Amino acid sequence: MNNEKIDFLGVGDVVIDTFIELMDAWIETDNPEKTEELCMKFGSKLPYKKEVVVRATGNSSNAVNAAMKLGLNTGIVTNIGDDDNGRQIMSAYKEKGIETEYVTEHKGMPSNHNYILRFKEERTILVHHNEYDYKFPSVAAPKWMYLSSLAHNSLPHHHEIAKYLKSHPETKLAFQPGTFQIKLGAKELADLYAVTELFFCNKEEAQKILSDSIKTSSDKENKTDEIKELLKGIHKLGPKITVITDGPRGAYVYDGKEFLKGHMYPDIAPPVDRTGAGDSFSATFTAALAMGKSIEEALMMGPVNSMNVVQHIGAQAGHLTLAEIEAYLEKAPADYKPERI
Repeated sequence: MNNEKIDFLGVGDVVIDTFIELMDAWIETDNPEKTEELCMKFGSKLPYKKEVVVRATGNSSNAVNAAMKLGLNTGIVTNIGDDDNGRQIMSAYKEKGIETEYVTEHKGMPSNHNYILRFKEERTILVHHNEYDYKFPSVAAPKWMYLSSLAHNSLPHHHEIAKYLKSHPETKLAFQPGTFQIKLGAKELADLYAVTELFFCNKEEAQKILSDSIKTSSDKENKTDEIKELLKGIHKLGPKITVITDGPRGAYVYDGKEFLKGHMYPDIAPPVDRTGAGDSFSATFTAALAMGKSIEEALMMGPVNSMNVVQHIGAQAGHLTLAEIEAYLEKAPADYKPERI
């Protein structure tokens, strides 16, 4: 390992993503919940337009890649198998200059591999997390740790991380929970929430996390008050800064003192693929704070990276450098600045 202190250490599962662009498909909403369903002919041979493989992705790896592009010294705590996919993942990390000392290889196990079915600008992800024997390594305390998606057998691993953070208060935790972590709820992860500096989720995820402790408003005309209640509810669990995204309505922040609303950066062209937009926002926001920038500045930088990510296939190809983000901010609309609510 190099002697330079890590600014941004990702913790979470890493995967190989294979994107398959569909041709013969359509969308249906004829179901009890009226949700959109991706449909294809059953039992047929279907042509597809093209395949794109992205190595070393996943929530935390995406975040690390974004931070690396912004100029931070980065590393990753993750698990791989002793297969060709694992070797490709390691090669990708090393090509980018991401520290790999804390990557654990598991003999006789495969690496994680997701398949993403692309149709128009949206995607359906086929996900599989291998159940590794998670162990938190002996880590030199980074400035920031970024924790996200892990497999459903990783609960003890989360408690290890919480214990580490309690004994290393110089390390700040950014927590962007994945599906399993949200399902666990706040009680099971109370020790982790208690040591979280910065927390990210979307509105629907916040409602799930707080389902046992808060009743949200059903008044559709009172969206801002509902978001404020969710922000305060997450904040009470421990995070010092809570960020909740709400799709095209933007992102909301609460630091225990004031509420801020940030806006989406205007698309420079119709989106190509929305994979990784949330990761890039959260990672850029965290990286901005790691660089000493204010919450307001972080709230402006994050959406710029998200805007550019959706212009590319995969979660990492569109990550911008700090100079590139600053260039977009210079030509941002006059009303792009965050507002107090």
